[in-house]
Amino acid sequence: MAGRIPRVVVLGPIYVDMAVRCRRFPEPGQTVEGSGFSCVATGSGPHIAVQAAVCGCEVHLLGKVGDDVFGALACESLDRYRVNTNFIYKAPAISTGIIVTMVDSQGENSSCISQGANRALCHDEVDCALVEQLINSADVCIVSAKVGLEAAVAAIRIAQLNRTKVILQADVHVEENGRLVAQDWPKEYLLVDVLVPELTWMVPRTESSAGTVSEMKHIGTELVATGFSCVMLTMGSRGGVVVDRTGTVHVSVPECQRVDRTACEDAFAGALAAAIGAQDAPVRAARFACVAASLVCSRFGGLDALPKKAEIIEMLQTMPDE
Repeated sequence: MAGRIPRVVVLGPIYVDMAVRCRRFPEPGQTVEGSGFSCVATGSGPHIAVQAAVCGCEVHLLGKVGDDVFGALACESLDRYRVNTNFIYKAPAISTGIIVTMVDSQGENSSCISQGANRALCHDEVDCALVEQLINSADVCIVSAKVGLEAAVAAIRIAQLNRTKVILQADVHVEENGRLVAQDWPKEYLLVDVLVPELTWMVPRTESSAGTVSEMKHIGTELVATGFSCVMLTMGSRGGVVVDRTGTVHVSVPECQRVDRTACEDAFAGALAAAIGAQDAPVRAARFACVAASLVCSRFGGLDALPKKAEIIEMLQTMPDE
């Protein structure tokens, strides 16, 4: 990454996560003993924003919380990481989004989500003069489609109008045979600079079986064929894949012990935004992001587990050039 301070705008959902670690998930009607309880800001919005911030960026998070103790907790957590929260709206009659999470000894997680105020973020709160000025001043705008279609499309349109680079993080459903489930993408989605898919397999898989390099290349190629110009996929502790209209590249990373995948995709997206905001070339940016994803998978925790820029660079220096 170059020695400048990129400005990154993140549009994403905000939750408070009540998480506990357990040896195994309980069966229906069963109680298991847990440990390591935490109650912290979470969700794609905070994870991406904090990851970009600890990579040295000036970060502004756009989202919505309830006017309650959990909303205050989320904003206080973000303030500690120097994430600007001036564009986090408060919904007076709706609670902040809540996630209750269990993480087992293999690093897999199981969660229950209440969207709360996230579902109340509306088009007008994104498509306004102050937000347009903010996005216009940014190097990168990263949009999580989990905020809802109207809000995501509004942010992408503003960024494209002002020639701000756009990274889109969106769910992509994959059948058991590795083929994509047909999806009607809005035309604005197809014009983003980079798509970062969060893959949802129709048959549950662990990370070790969540897709081979060849499967990931095939998925990326299919997405490019639908109209995306560049697709970057993370495989957690196993690296990632970059696919564009010129071909595919597998990015490998040093082996790390897998502990917790909770923030893997978001760490990848946040580090990618930081690298692209610093004008790194796509494959170089993907390498930086893949290392961030690998490191966070080796740790248990939420925002505190996100790797800092110096840690990522230290691991990059141990890797051969590709």
